[in-house]
Amino acid sequence: MEGIGRKAQTGLPASGEREVAPCYTGLMKSTATTVPDYLAELPDDRRAAIETVRGIVLANLPAGYVEAMNWGMISYEVPLEVSGRTYNGKPLMYVALGNQKRHMALYLCGLYCKPEIKKAFEESWAASGKKLDMGAACVRFKSLEDLHIPAVEAAISAVSMADFITAAPKKK
Repeated sequence: MEGIGRKAQTGLPASGEREVAPCYTGLMKSTATTVPDYLAELPDDRRAAIETVRGIVLANLPAGYVEAMNWGMISYEVPLEVSGRTYNGKPLMYVALGNQKRHMALYLCGLYCKPEIKKAFEESWAASGKKLDMGAACVRFKSLEDLHIPAVEAAISAVSMADFITAAPKKK
């Protein structure tokens, strides 16, 4: 059996290899190239939540940002032809929405444009009585009920594309 990998010989992955079960649906990073394809690969409960939050994003998104698939999730970004060259050569991501293994995530990059925007977001969320599960710009949620929608709407609508471009790191 020389030349045959351990999995082929025993059905088990070789030491150090990681095998993902074919039924795994908690996508960490999608390879979908369109939003409909991305939504189609989600489990039903996650799809319903992501579609609802997507509607909220689209209803509150300031003019000029475009919806795309980038970074393995739905991204709302500044087109490169508008922003010019960026520090990493990619469009500036303003908002993103993704499905992770243990939660869904809403990335609100506009919160870091002005301290008062983040402060208002956090105060609104606290006043709602809901627990805010947040990283740097990532709001994690397991269901729609976890989100404080008015705070999300205000954060998304808070930064014009021109202001976001001004606040972004520049290519040197």
